[in-house]
Amino acid sequence: MKADPKDQRRLLDVQAIDTALAQLAHRRRTLPEHAELEALARELSALEDERVRAQVAVDDLDRDIARLERDVEQVRVRKDRDQARLTGGSGPARELEALQHELASLNRRQSELEDAELELMEQRETAQGVLDGIEQRLVAVRERRAETEQRRDRSLAEIARDEEFRAGSRQPLVADLPGDLVALYDKIREASGGLGAALVAGGRCGGCRLELYGADRARIKAADPDEVVRCEECRRIMVRTAESGL
Repeated sequence: MKADPKDQRRLLDVQAIDTALAQLAHRRRTLPEHAELEALARELSALEDERVRAQVAVDDLDRDIARLERDVEQVRVRKDRDQARLTGGSGPARELEALQHELASLNRRQSELEDAELELMEQRETAQGVLDGIEQRLVAVRERRAETEQRRDRSLAEIARDEEFRAGSRQPLVADLPGDLVALYDKIREASGGLGAALVAGGRCGGCRLELYGADRARIKAADPDEVVRCEECRRIMVRTAESGL
C-alpha cells in the first residue's frame, strides 16, 4: 500500500487521539470510586444483617416484657380480689386462712415477675443501644456512599467531556486521510492492543521498541517515502521521518 508521507505522519495524530481515548476508557473502568462503592456496598449489606439481628433481639425482649406485664397484671387482679374477700372477713376461718396464704404466695409471685421484668428491661435497654449504634453506622456509611457516588459522577462527567472533545478532533483528521490507509490502521490497532501506527525513532520501531537491524533495516531504508511500511515483529505501521535514524 502507498500513501503520501504527510498522510502517514498524520496517522500519528490520529494514534495520539486514540491512545488518549483508550486511556480515558481505562480511567473510567478503574476509577477508585468503583472499588470504594463495592466495599461500601459490602459494608452496608453486613450492617443491614446486623441491624436485622439487633431488631429481632429487641422485638423478642419486647414480646417477653409484654408477656411478663400481662402475668403481673393477672397476679394483681387476683390479689385485689383475694384482698377484698379477706378484708370483708366473711366465710369460714379456714377459707380466710387459705386466702392469707394465697396472698403471700401471690406477693412472692408478683415480686419474682417484677424482678424478671426489670432484668428484661435492662437487657432491652442494652439491646436498643446496640440497635441504635448500628443504625448510626448505617447512616454514616450511606452518607459516605452518597459522597462517593457524587465524586464518581463528577469524574465520569469529566471523562465524557474529554472523550467528546477528542472524538470530535479525530473525525476531521480521519476524514482527510485515504480510506484504505485508515482501514488498515484501524484493523492493526484493534489487533495490536490499541496501537496501529508508531514513529520510527533512533532506528527503533516505536511499536515494539526493537532496534532495526540488517536486512530489515535496509528494506525500510530503501522503501519509497510513500510506501506504507510495517514492522516485521509487531506488524504495526512504521511512520518514517527525517529523525528516524535510518
